[in-house]
Amino acid sequence: MMTAESSAARGARRGRFITFEGGEGSGKSTQIRLLAERLDAEGVRAIVTREPGGSPGAEIIRHVLLSGIGKRLGAEAESLLFAAARDDHVRSVIEPALAQDIWVLCDRFADSTRVYQGHAGKVDLRLLDAMERVTIGALKPDLTLILDLPVEVGMQRAAERRGGETPDRFEAEDLSFHQQLRDGFRAIASREPERCALIDATDTPDHIAERIWATLVERGLVVEQKEAQQS
Repeated sequence: MMTAESSAARGARRGRFITFEGGEGSGKSTQIRLLAERLDAEGVRAIVTREPGGSPGAEIIRHVLLSGIGKRLGAEAESLLFAAARDDHVRSVIEPALAQDIWVLCDRFADSTRVYQGHAGKVDLRLLDAMERVTIGALKPDLTLILDLPVEVGMQRAAERRGGETPDRFEAEDLSFHQQLRDGFRAIASREPERCALIDATDTPDHIAERIWATLVERGLVVEQKEAQQS
């Protein structure tokens, strides 16, 4: 049996902060739900949240961004909107939960801004660095799971998911844009292997969930029951 590391073993540590990244249709929402359910079964308190959004103020900005209004303002202005949403999200949801020893599972975080607005949108990385210093400071995920799959597969999944609904601002971009996203996420995973784990998202949801759990074990975020009893 597997269990999350006990609070006693972790001492005064705060809750764990795990982010999920990846292109459209990569299955982030499904995997966050499955991980939350497994943590709950192990008696670990966790919340599921998302970006842009996750807090009342940020959800308003999310609507503006996904409607395409932000795009019409230009890439830099769109990045500022993402930063404003993140600032509200971090201050009102993420930091308070972590301080109460609650795990936070977040669908997208700062890496998405770096990939969508920086790598694909060509926003100056110095501007993104400055916004990160203001919005998140020293806050970093304990683990970032990057769900990776071919662009064509992801876009087909995204189309099936939305049915007859109109694509949002990012789903409507062409395949070359989404290939840039994939390349950007893979580059982050390669550059920061101590924080990131690249997960093959072409497998079945259950198999992907098992790989994610195994990654948490490998990174020391959860341990086997017998190991917890010995600590």
